[in-house]
Amino acid sequence: MINLQKLATEQRNAKTNKIDSATTLELVQIMNDEDHKVADAVHKILPQVAAAVDMIASHLRRGGRLFYVGSGTSGRLGILDAAECPPTFSTSPELVQGILAGGESAVFRAKEGAEDDAEQGAKDLAARSATNRDVVVGISASGRTPYVVGALTYARQKIGAATIAICCSADSAVSRQADFNLCALVGPEVITGSTRMKAGTAEKMLLNMLSTGAMVKLGKVYGNLMVDLNCSNEKLQERAVQIVMAVAECDRDKAVRSLTAAQGNAKEACLIAALNLSPEAARQHLAVAGGFLGKALTLM
Repeated sequence: MINLQKLATEQRNAKTNKIDSATTLELVQIMNDEDHKVADAVHKILPQVAAAVDMIASHLRRGGRLFYVGSGTSGRLGILDAAECPPTFSTSPELVQGILAGGESAVFRAKEGAEDDAEQGAKDLAARSATNRDVVVGISASGRTPYVVGALTYARQKIGAATIAICCSADSAVSRQADFNLCALVGPEVITGSTRMKAGTAEKMLLNMLSTGAMVKLGKVYGNLMVDLNCSNEKLQERAVQIVMAVAECDRDKAVRSLTAAQGNAKEACLIAALNLSPEAARQHLAVAGGFLGKALTLM
């Protein structure tokens, strides 16, 4: 039997115990007040988050991959973060992957029982051919989800992969299988046990930091510009034009010409426009600079 009384995510919130009789304005004000506590909870563990970012970047730099494993809301948030990496940072779909208890169909229709299968968590990770070069992030608001514990245990004990736990309950099962424990204690939910709310918000914030932080460390950002974006639609194409204009301090026509010469590669286009390089020379500059645009711009 599961002892829910010990889980922080299952405690009743004294500030919301009369929410069913509140006015609509009072209801949303209560929710907003509780949401303000999430950022503070994440702030308290920023040193651990920073260490995890550095570790992820180090593994990715050496050819490793980043796996997010979760169930329900936690797993869907992992899939969301993974899916956004290719268009934002031009990564391959294999570099950052989300694994959800219950498989792809569970993205759209809840399969609550799937979270109870620890063995399947290990199997699903093994099916991705995870190795000791990879990083596995287990996401579980309660910190006890068997599917996630199974995946982390396999990752850490069987293949020697680096492991990170994201949870919202102290002294959790997932934390005991993690090299880095990112535990954001957000307090009881507005609706008791509904971890898609404050816990889910904390998880999303932490995933944003892990993936974005690692990509910055890999040179996929210049200043605050996503210079490694994939120009896969009209909005991203226009964003690339604006990026080249900003970096090279050039007009729109030159930015467009540079992007055309670089076949849509914004980093190369920035160098073409800023330093009047050929596409081949721009690629060489980036290679010498290890992919970091800021360093490449200083090479002559």
